[in-house]
Amino acid sequence: MNVAYFIARHIAPGRTEAYSRPVIRIAVISIALGLALMIVSVAIVIGFKNSITNKVTGFSAPLQVVAFTNNESLEESPVTIGTKFLKELRTNPEITHIQYTAQKGGVLKTRNQIQGIILKGVGKHYDWQFLKENLTAGHLPDFKTTSASHQILISQKLATKLQLKPGDAVRVWFIGKDATAALGRKLVISGIYNTGIEEFDNRFLIGDLRQIQQLNSWGPDEVGSVELQVRDFKKLKTIAQNIYQSIPYNLNINTIYENYPEIFNWLGLLNTNVVVILVLMILVAGVTMVSTLFILIIERTGMVGILKTLGAGNRTIQKIFLYKAAYITGRGMFWGNLLGLLFYFVQYYFRVFRLNPASYYVSYVPVELSVPHLLMLNAGTFFLCLLMLIIPSFYIMRIEPARALRYE
Repeated sequence: MNVAYFIARHIAPGRTEAYSRPVIRIAVISIALGLALMIVSVAIVIGFKNSITNKVTGFSAPLQVVAFTNNESLEESPVTIGTKFLKELRTNPEITHIQYTAQKGGVLKTRNQIQGIILKGVGKHYDWQFLKENLTAGHLPDFKTTSASHQILISQKLATKLQLKPGDAVRVWFIGKDATAALGRKLVISGIYNTGIEEFDNRFLIGDLRQIQQLNSWGPDEVGSVELQVRDFKKLKTIAQNIYQSIPYNLNINTIYENYPEIFNWLGLLNTNVVVILVLMILVAGVTMVSTLFILIIERTGMVGILKTLGAGNRTIQKIFLYKAAYITGRGMFWGNLLGLLFYFVQYYFRVFRLNPASYYVSYVPVELSVPHLLMLNAGTFFLCLLMLIIPSFYIMRIEPARALRYE
């Protein structure tokens, strides 16, 4: 029989003296609130990162193969798609989808207003799933026509600003290839989308790739970029480096991190914030448990003296109090998990807490938490608290049986 565990069970929190009971309650509450806050923080950070990353990669693919050029304007140099490197990309197991796009800056003109825009042309292989999910009015454009389609998608923000709706015709002006003449196109709004990300909603129209090919006098096998969807986003930089080594010298590959650094730098700051919160919460819970264990040892000084008189070693007595501390820690973690998961499921299903999408890119607080993350939080909290409790347990070695028995 484990003597230390047996004794620890018989001095459980409900049977201790009146002095230690409120201290134990404070310890349980401290651990519960700390763990709940850690669960909520991790769930929100993971939710934010995945939600915003999915939005950015849904609108603009994780990888883009473009022509190697020093031109920093919106005018793209063409990439020929009938080349050998595309065949290699199709056989790459890390690439899940390939699509062709091009973009061109222009000016959208209505009766009363003008607005600078970027027309993003997409081809027949374009993945419409993201825009379909974010469509607020109208329908997706039909690009199955034999000639270049005049249908476009416009963002909710631009539609509201310019007082446009599905079915309206707009005139968009572009700079010609030789930069000496303006080229006009009459386009018809088929639908309105809303991503919640200002970098997209403030300027992008979605149209037919063939329109841009005609505006730039490109051939049917020339595009502005080759967009690549990847199987594992965590390996993005490694995949990009491997592809870069296999593409022709006149091409370059850009990652989503390079195209939108401000968004991903902001997401990186969230990681720092959650690390600070985790450290602070574990320290608060650990210090509270250290204080609680000191009080329990002092309160049970007489018991320690009796056990030493009966021949119990310091290590056995240390185990008694560590078992007791583990019980208190586990009790606090139970309530912490209950509170944290309650918040998670309420927010996940009912979206109680709302946000301003203009500032946070989403209209509600997104939460996402996997079982491994939850287990890691619990295991880390439990073992770090117990590790901190080893220090006060050494106080038992300083208790002398003759002096300790005076407390009885």
